[in-house]
Amino acid sequence: MFNELRNRFLLTNMVIISVVMLVAFATIYTITYQNVHGDIDMDLHRVADSYRKINGSPGPNGGGGGHSKQGGNKPPMQDGGANFGSPPDRSVSFALTTDAQGNVTETDSRFDMDSDIYVQAAKKAAAHPAELGQFTLDGTRWAYNAVQIPDGYSIVYMDVTARQNILTNLIYTFSAVAVVMLGVIYLISRYFAGRSIAPVREAFDKQKRFIADASHELKTPLTVINTNVDVLLANGEDTINEQAKWLHHIKSESERMKTLTNDLLYLTEMDDARTRMIHVPFDLSEAVESVILTMEAVIYEKDLSLDYDIEPGLSVTGNGEQMKQVVMILLDNAVKYANPNGSIGLALKRHQGHIQLSVTNTGPGIPAEHLGKIFDRFYRTDSSRSRQNGGYGLGLAIAKSIVEQHRGKIYARSAPNEKTTFYVQLG
Repeated sequence: MFNELRNRFLLTNMVIISVVMLVAFATIYTITYQNVHGDIDMDLHRVADSYRKINGSPGPNGGGGGHSKQGGNKPPMQDGGANFGSPPDRSVSFALTTDAQGNVTETDSRFDMDSDIYVQAAKKAAAHPAELGQFTLDGTRWAYNAVQIPDGYSIVYMDVTARQNILTNLIYTFSAVAVVMLGVIYLISRYFAGRSIAPVREAFDKQKRFIADASHELKTPLTVINTNVDVLLANGEDTINEQAKWLHHIKSESERMKTLTNDLLYLTEMDDARTRMIHVPFDLSEAVESVILTMEAVIYEKDLSLDYDIEPGLSVTGNGEQMKQVVMILLDNAVKYANPNGSIGLALKRHQGHIQLSVTNTGPGIPAEHLGKIFDRFYRTDSSRSRQNGGYGLGLAIAKSIVEQHRGKIYARSAPNEKTTFYVQLG
C-alpha cells in the first residue's frame, strides 16, 4: 500500500515537473526562434537592398537604384557573372537574376561556387518565390528574397546555416538537460516521497498497534466475564448470595473495561480537540496542592512517605482540570511502582525560566531502553505487573497528550534500583 502511495506521489510529481519543463522549454525555444528568424529577415533585406542598389535591379517595392543593368558604368563581370560591388560581410551571400523560367541570366557573388549551386538555387527560389523563403542545399541552409522584375526574378541568397544550427543545438541542449534534470528530479522526488509517507506509515502502524493492543486488553476481561457467566448458568439453582463470588468477578472486570474504554475515548477526544480547546490562566500551585490532599490517604495507606515542595502563586494558561489529571496520573504511577516502605517526592517551582513539576519515587526504576517508549499507548515495561495493578499503559499517554496540548513537554529520568523522576515543563 505504501509503495503504491509512493509511486503515485512520484508519478504525479514527475508529470507536473515534466509539463512545467516542457512549457518553459517551449517558451524559450519560441522566443529564440522568433529572434533568430527576425534577425535573418532583417539581414536578408539589408543584403538584398545592398545588391539591388549596386546593380540597379528593382527593390522590394519595385523601384530601381544605382546603375542600370545594361548601363555603361557596370563593373566587369567575374566568375561568369556581374560583380557590382561588395555587400555586407556578415554572411555568405550572392545574387542571381533569372528569366521567367528560372534560368540564371546574371550572377553576383564574391565567392567561388560551383555553377551547379546557382542553377539549383535559382530553381528552388523560382519554384516558390517569396519575400523570405528558405531551403537546404548540400547541407547548407539558405534564406532568399525573390522580387519579380519584367524579365523574371531578382533573387538574393544568404547562408543562414550557423543561425539555423542555433535552433538545432537548442533542441539538443534542451533534450539533454531535460533527461538529466528528470533523472535528478526522480531521485530527489523518490527520496522525499519516502520521507513524506514516513509519518503516514508511522501513524498507520501506530493505529494498527493501537487496535491490536486495545483488542487484546478487552479480550482478557471479556474472557473472565464469559467464564463467570458460564459458572453462574451451570449453578442456576444456587441463590444470589451463593453466587456472589462470580458476580463480584463480573463486576470487577466490567469496571476495568469501563476504565479502559473511558481512557480510550478520552485520548480520542484529546486528539480531536487540540485546536478548539479554550485555555485560561489558573493557579497551578493550588491545583497541585488539591491533588496531593486527595492522594495523601492512598500514599500513607501504602506505607509510603511523601515529601513535597510547592512554590506558591505559580500561574499558567491552560485547563486546570486537565493539569490536575496529569498530577494525579504521575502520583498514581509513583504509588504503583514505589518499593515497599519507599518514598515519593513532588516539587513545583520555577526552573530556568519555566515552571517545572517533578514527581519522584524510589523503586526498581525504568531500564534505559524503555525510557523513550513509556509514553506510548499500551506500553508497559512489565506487562504482568501492570495488569496486576490494574493498569493498561494509557495513563502516561494521556499525561503526555495533555502536556503537549499545553505546549509543554514531559520526560523521565531513572536510576535503576534507586529512583525514577517524571518531569513536566510548562512555559
